[in-house]
Amino acid sequence: MKYENARDIFPPELLAQIQRYVSGKTIYIPAAETKRWGESSGYRRCLRDRNREIRSAFASGQSIERLAEAFCLSPESIRRIVYSKKEDFIMDYACTLTNALECGAHGMIEDWVHAYLLSDGDNKPFSDGLRLLERTWHGPVSFPLSHLTRNTGPEPHMRWKIPPEWFEIHVGQLIEATKAGADLPPLIAHYWIPEGKTDGEFELNDGNHRLEAFKRLGIERYHVIFWCTEKHEYEQLMARYADLMK
Repeated sequence: MKYENARDIFPPELLAQIQRYVSGKTIYIPAAETKRWGESSGYRRCLRDRNREIRSAFASGQSIERLAEAFCLSPESIRRIVYSKKEDFIMDYACTLTNALECGAHGMIEDWVHAYLLSDGDNKPFSDGLRLLERTWHGPVSFPLSHLTRNTGPEPHMRWKIPPEWFEIHVGQLIEATKAGADLPPLIAHYWIPEGKTDGEFELNDGNHRLEAFKRLGIERYHVIFWCTEKHEYEQLMARYADLMK
C-alpha cells in the first residue's frame, strides 16, 4: 500500500476541514461498507439458473468434463450439482466462517471461494488463476495454525511486503474484531509439492493478517479451506494431516 498526498485526492474545502482535526500525520481511512456480494448483482438468481442449466445439459447427455469446461468449474463441483438432491439450497454469500461452513456442507465451497475473492477478498487475479485448472477442495476445517506461515508482512524475507504501519493497523483491527466475537472468514491455503521434492508444503493464499492476529491472541486453531491441483498432492495432504482436521 503506497502513500497518497491528500492534496491530490480531496477537494480544497474538504482538505481544509480535515486539517482542522489532523495535519501532517499518517491516517488510515477504512473502506466504506458495501452491500453483500450478490444483493444488487442478482447473483443468487444467476447461481440458481446456472445450476438448473447444468442439470438440464447433463440430462441431455453432456459429459461432466464438457460441463466443467463450459462453466469454469471443477468436475467435482459439477458432479455435486447434477447429483445433489438439495436443489432448494441457494447460496447466499457472506464474508463469514458461518456462511463458508454452510456452503461447504452443501458442496459449494468452490463457489464460496470465488464469491469471496471477487468481493471482500478483492483478488480477481487469484480467482481467475484458480479457474485455469481443475482443483480439489477441502474444508473449511479447523486446523492447527502452527502449520501455517505468513508470506505477507513488513519483514524483509516476506514474499509480499507491506509497510509496517499499515500491517499493524490491519492486524490491530482484526485483534479487536476477534475479541468482540466477529465471525471472520476462513483462511485459504494451497498444499503443493515443489518440483524435485517429495514432501508437500502449505502456502497461505488469503488470511495473512488474520493469522498474525490469531497467533498474537494465542488462538491455536482456526478454520482453513485447502486446495490442491494434483491428485497425489491431495492424497498426501489427507494422509499426513487428516487427523489434525476437525
